[in-house]
Amino acid sequence: MSDPLRVDVVAADHTVWSGEATIVLARTTDGDIGILANHAPVLSVMTAGPVEVRTADGDHLVVAVDEGFISVAKNRVSILAEYAQLASEIDLDAVKQELERAQADDDGATVQRSEAQIRAVEKAR
Repeated sequence: MSDPLRVDVVAADHTVWSGEATIVLARTTDGDIGILANHAPVLSVMTAGPVEVRTADGDHLVVAVDEGFISVAKNRVSILAEYAQLASEIDLDAVKQELERAQADDDGATVQRSEAQIRAVEKAR
């Protein structure tokens, strides 16, 4: 078995998840990226959407993130975003209502965040 990745998913005000993983999947401005152990160093801008983490003990986590950064070096993955939330903690009905209000108010940032939350919940199913 290869070395595990050390992963930290950090929102502006707290750490969302930290632990060991076998793979991390995210979307950057250059396209989708999959990070495995011993990956080459990367620093990239992420787009809003789901980030998937396969933990070292076999769990599958999905995190909704705003735009942010992903940094990879020496089997360490850091995901830094203004907003990040585990899909398992998202109230889908409340997010759908928030999306409708944001679309009516032409609030692009809230629309983007709500859509990222919805995609994360769907991917976690």
